[in-house]
Amino acid sequence: MNHQKVAAEVNKAVGEGNIQAAAHCATRLRLVLKDPSKVDHAALDNNEDVKGTFEANGQFQIIIGPGDVNKVYAELVKLTNVKEASTEDLKAVAAEGKKVNPAMAFIKVLSDIFVPIVPALVAGGLLMAINNVLTSQNLFGPQSVVEMFPNIKDVASIINLLASAPFAFLPILVGFSATKRFGGNGYLGAAMGMAMVMPDLINGYGVANAIAEGSMPYWNIFGLQVAQAGYQGSVLPVLAVSWILATLEKFFHKKISAAFDYTFTPMLAIIITGFLTFIFVGPVMRIVSDGLTDGLVWLYQATGAVGLGIFGLFYSPIVITGLHQSFPAIETTLLADVARTGGSFIFPVASMANIAQGAAALAIFVLTKNEKQKSLASSASISALLGITEPAIFGINLKLKFPFVCAMIASGVASVSLGLFHVLSVAMGPASVIGFISIAPKSIPFFMIGVVISFVLGFVLTFVYGKKKMDVPITDAAAAEEAVMINEEPDQSAGVQDDVLAAVVAGKVVPLKEVNDPVFATEMMGKGIAIAPDSNQLFAPTDGVLTVMYDSKHAYGIQADSGAEILIHIGIDTVNLAGKFFSTNKKKGERVKKGELLGTFDREAIKNAGYDDTVMILVTNSPAYSDISPLDKKNVAEGEDILAVSKAYEQ
Repeated sequence: MNHQKVAAEVNKAVGEGNIQAAAHCATRLRLVLKDPSKVDHAALDNNEDVKGTFEANGQFQIIIGPGDVNKVYAELVKLTNVKEASTEDLKAVAAEGKKVNPAMAFIKVLSDIFVPIVPALVAGGLLMAINNVLTSQNLFGPQSVVEMFPNIKDVASIINLLASAPFAFLPILVGFSATKRFGGNGYLGAAMGMAMVMPDLINGYGVANAIAEGSMPYWNIFGLQVAQAGYQGSVLPVLAVSWILATLEKFFHKKISAAFDYTFTPMLAIIITGFLTFIFVGPVMRIVSDGLTDGLVWLYQATGAVGLGIFGLFYSPIVITGLHQSFPAIETTLLADVARTGGSFIFPVASMANIAQGAAALAIFVLTKNEKQKSLASSASISALLGITEPAIFGINLKLKFPFVCAMIASGVASVSLGLFHVLSVAMGPASVIGFISIAPKSIPFFMIGVVISFVLGFVLTFVYGKKKMDVPITDAAAAEEAVMINEEPDQSAGVQDDVLAAVVAGKVVPLKEVNDPVFATEMMGKGIAIAPDSNQLFAPTDGVLTVMYDSKHAYGIQADSGAEILIHIGIDTVNLAGKFFSTNKKKGERVKKGELLGTFDREAIKNAGYDDTVMILVTNSPAYSDISPLDKKNVAEGEDILAVSKAYEQ
């Protein structure tokens, strides 16, 4: 690679004089731009030395690759005279001068609270879906499965118990997560959540009936009648209570001396929050929560298919803004009281939008002649069809614009069909082609009709429009020139040999597509495997030379004797730690043997600092091999074979 040339091309593509600050990590340039609209995305996409681009957290990131990115960065700094910065400095620069949008800040808070508890809700939701399949009539016949096979009645009962638990005791989950997010002790939040669902209270689902029947018991607090009402399935009351609890806890930590803080702060925070909860905050927030739920149900019933179609049309643009991060809080409220609401209309629409984006990306895979674009489109389309749309939206559809619009139209039309047949979900689950498992059993056929509409329309619209836009005839001269270029292209597979790479760390094997970073998940940097580590030691996967070694010690590059170019990357965005929690036994240029200790890292400290500690093993010269396949293992010990690389057969 001509690093000076690449730096000049990058500078021209992003706009000369447009770089405000620059840094780099093990694989990519990280730039803060004065005006992001000036970027020539086409020039970067067509640059064979650029493996991909994306924007995140105010930074425009350009993937170059290990061993080259630092050299391109050095040339870029010389060319532009931009001030060199660390990744932490760059984050500060990106945040400078940006006004905080209160709505987006609130959505970010909701996201931070609900994302950690979504697995529990999804598990409960899918179990609820299984229970619905077992107990619903007219699904497989006039009788339910349980009625047809009475011997599985108790099995269904246990499944229902497990399914109901996350929603019945939702205040405990939300209390822990929200209090922690607001800066308090999560366990105090969980304790407060437990108090709100104590069996001594009238169950939250029966509060309205108890009040109507006059059977609600009351506490007499200095003459004030306080209802002994529970908050099962509640969301908004617990959020408010958690904020009060965290605020009081922080206040007492400051005011009470260290000798008494540990003893009295938790007690004072809990007792004051507890009285406020049952006397004032809980009842008020219950009214607000019920009003919000009733309003959403009314909106769905009033606007019907038209309203759902509009929602479906704009769902993907909503994903781009990040507003969809607030939906779990709304959807949880709808599902927690499914007997009254009937279920959630959000999940079915999200499924239509995701499927449409996946279908559009698949159409680009069929249409494009660009190998890099084809490779990205293939993995991104499958990911979107299974519910993860970011690679498809940001990597393919938005860059070309028309696939994104075609997918929006397909999603809108499919969502209209959902509205016509009143399709609702009764559980949380994967918003994808397999989303039917979370739909009310009687509506599953109509949901699948929507799936077909969304997929077919998204694919066909993109293909037909794209055929006209992308199918440019090649003249004889151009074809001859292309043939010359192909013949002159160096044989990437020359010198490579078969090899089997060993696990660099012990832990659970994770498919690369499940890694929480689009650069790795979409294989922009090459094919490979990831490991959720169980240990803190890192070992060499094969024999070779250490070609890449950063001061941050979070990434290693190895030129294997077999010809494979290997990148080992510890964690995601851990370059921001600037070497903290990492140590190394090696230097750049040293030979390493398979199974030799490269260095160590403190995975618990990394996670406590808020970073993902997943370790990636990538073959960055993947095109040189005919096949790169993870071995069929769920857990590995360090040094155990994990990844087979095979060269192409000789002609």
